[in-house]
Amino acid sequence: MTETDVRAKIRAYILKAFVRDTSYPLADDDGIITGGLMDSMALAELAVFVEKEFKIYIPDPDLTVEKMDTLNQIVARVMRDMPQ
Repeated sequence: MTETDVRAKIRAYILKAFVRDTSYPLADDDGIITGGLMDSMALAELAVFVEKEFKIYIPDPDLTVEKMDTLNQIVARVMRDMPQ
């Protein structure tokens, strides 16, 4: 799966599950949590989706605003650990 595919799947999930507006213009470097689109509980839900969808494990210490606040950060994390 390409980085573009990963980005599209994660963006679609965030917009549908948390923003509840699939036409919202979420930029790759927008603060998702710091911008108020998700809270920390939603971040945990996002992690479950990512783990199931991409077959990776994200340990709790990585589920922080500093590490998972933008789409770019989330995609980079997935790409780093995704099985080839």
